[in-house]
Amino acid sequence: MNRKIKKIAVVGPESTGKSTMAKQLSKYYNVPWVPEYARYYCANLTEACTLQDEVNMFYGQVALEDSVVENMEGDFLICDTTFVTVKIWSDAFFGQTPEVVLEALKQREYDFYVLLDIDLPWEDDPLRDFPNQREHFMQVWHDELKALNANYKLVSGVGEQRLDNAIKVIDEFLLSKI
Repeated sequence: MNRKIKKIAVVGPESTGKSTMAKQLSKYYNVPWVPEYARYYCANLTEACTLQDEVNMFYGQVALEDSVVENMEGDFLICDTTFVTVKIWSDAFFGQTPEVVLEALKQREYDFYVLLDIDLPWEDDPLRDFPNQREHFMQVWHDELKALNANYKLVSGVGEQRLDNAIKVIDEFLLSKI
């Protein structure tokens, strides 16, 4: 593939509307989106998540993303989170990040990140763990994105305002690349 596909990632702490936002942005821009592999993986776990499961989720997310990129015709796509999430959860649950993830952080870049704010109310979900640590994980996301020297914008708001704010920052990013 000779062309450069721009990858726009929707990221943030739990219960910030990432999946909803990714789908809405995909529809708005009429571009493909990559769902969050970990959500499907974790829904099928029968025991507590292990560090190996985190590695499996990394490989699953990367493979899913690569398959979407390989089959697309446009010049950008929306990613519902990224494998940076694997780093954050591995650090939180196991106190370490698998080496394969650390290596990939240096090699697999995302062109722009939409960091969703924690201004939405918490919604319970069997796959969510930290309703009382949202501020902590928001800071972790800021720190991780800064460590990657990532191009990102924080998006706040509720409902249509949140979507409009995300569209605004993505449009600004896309215009800067023309």
